[in-house]
Amino acid sequence: MADWYPYRIATTEGEVTLIWRPGEGDDLDALAVDDRGRLLAFHDLDTLRNHCDRNGWDLAREGEGTLDLAVVRRWVEHPEPGQVSAALLLEAWNFFDDLAQSLDDVPPLASRGPLQDRAYEKIFGGEALEPAAGDGAWTPEETSAVRELLRVGLELWKQAVRASVFGLLAADDQSVDVVVPD
Repeated sequence: MADWYPYRIATTEGEVTLIWRPGEGDDLDALAVDDRGRLLAFHDLDTLRNHCDRNGWDLAREGEGTLDLAVVRRWVEHPEPGQVSAALLLEAWNFFDDLAQSLDDVPPLASRGPLQDRAYEKIFGGEALEPAAGDGAWTPEETSAVRELLRVGLELWKQAVRASVFGLLAADDQSVDVVVPD
């Protein structure tokens, strides 16, 4: 059985931690959801660990990743040079793909065409945001396509967290009312 990993998401409203599982073989990466397909989101690691223990999930105890969606949102709204790294945008893009694939009744992110494919390939070089990178830099059309994809992903995130099983109580798995980060 593959390990499950805590995955922290930072927003302007605060932080939540999700449970992420890498796919094995041809399986896709996934985020943990409840039996109704709602995202599991936690305010603290102790509650997350207790939930995993009760469900027999082998939670990795080291290397918690953090994705700062506040920075991603600022770039989507007002892209400024040097504001964000290509690695952060790639992580957000992959996260939104995993999120869309993990939730019930949610279509995948916009189907990728040649424009998005080129932008995705360029992001791996790390110079996609550097105008001086020549052919390795995003064109204005590619930049626009990535911004739109990430905008849709941020909206999906907001909807997923609002509908999530949020802040599970360690004793009985009842959800509690909380301020939802977006």
